[in-house]
Amino acid sequence: MTRSIDYGNLMHRAMRTLIAEVLGDVAENGLPGEHHFFITFDTTHPEVEIADWLHERYPEEMTIVLQHWFENLDVREDGFTVTLNFGDRPEPLVVPYDAILTFVDPSVEFGLRFETTQSEDDAAEDDAEEAPLAEVEDDTKREADVVSLDSFRK
Repeated sequence: MTRSIDYGNLMHRAMRTLIAEVLGDVAENGLPGEHHFFITFDTTHPEVEIADWLHERYPEEMTIVLQHWFENLDVREDGFTVTLNFGDRPEPLVVPYDAILTFVDPSVEFGLRFETTQSEDDAAEDDAEEAPLAEVEDDTKREADVVSLDSFRK
């Protein structure tokens, strides 16, 4: 087997580390200035934890906003937890970084998007074939897109 550099997985890990650092700073110091985040995540991810009624309402993906009201933001190595208010109904959410599809801070026209490039069946077959390779840490098989900041300009 020929060895190659897996730029897609390396970029995804770097982007997830950036998200973790930003959220960690917000957890410690609050949101600075006009910063706020739109985070879209895959609600079918096995490690996502949301209330049943939210999962029924958002069976595939959900976008949350961290801006005016959020509590208990706890940033972990593998994801974050936060309590958000849904119509005067506070709900805790657990979101692993692997479930994040987009992370956008419109106040500074910054955004990241994670793309899935193969079907889940293909990914499962590839995972089974690649299982012996210890260096494969990102099992989601998503590739990074080059994101132009122009696409977020008003």
